[in-house]
Amino acid sequence: MASGFASRFGANKLLAEVDGTPLIRRAMAAYPPGLFQCAAVVSQYPEILSLAEERGYTAVPNPAAAEGISSSIRLGLAALVGTDAALFAVSDQPWLTVESVQRVLSAPEAASGSIIALSWRGRKGNPCLFPREFYGELSALTGDRGGGAVIRAHPDRLLLVEAGTERELLDVDTQADLPPRE
Repeated sequence: MASGFASRFGANKLLAEVDGTPLIRRAMAAYPPGLFQCAAVVSQYPEILSLAEERGYTAVPNPAAAEGISSSIRLGLAALVGTDAALFAVSDQPWLTVESVQRVLSAPEAASGSIIALSWRGRKGNPCLFPREFYGELSALTGDRGGGAVIRAHPDRLLLVEAGTERELLDVDTQADLPPRE
């Protein structure tokens, strides 16, 4: 999901660089389209959508981004026709690795209908994998309510998978969250 307004950041944070690479490109490196039956990027930003198409993702414009994260969830699910599960990811975790994403995708419990979330020492983070049976609840979300609301409604269905490092779960919300330039 790449539709946020980044109001605390003060600009389109997905274009901000960490170690010389924009956040959106770092996110795309952690989620290569080849890992998925269908990989979609939902965004309100034309430059993000163009990059997504160049990189092999289905680019999904979000004209309702002001509605909140729920609009991105609905649009993303609509793009995932015929899938058994949906991995929801944010684009502002610059240190996330493809190895941790693969841990979520390959968790044996994913086949048993569990919601799988990346974590660090028991603290839930992103991404989160939702089985198809939750698509209806996810699609019914409104405003700025995301997948966490569905997880809270089904805590017994949540399985946490450990990230490689704590740093992988860190996200960039403000300019101060970016590492200093060298």
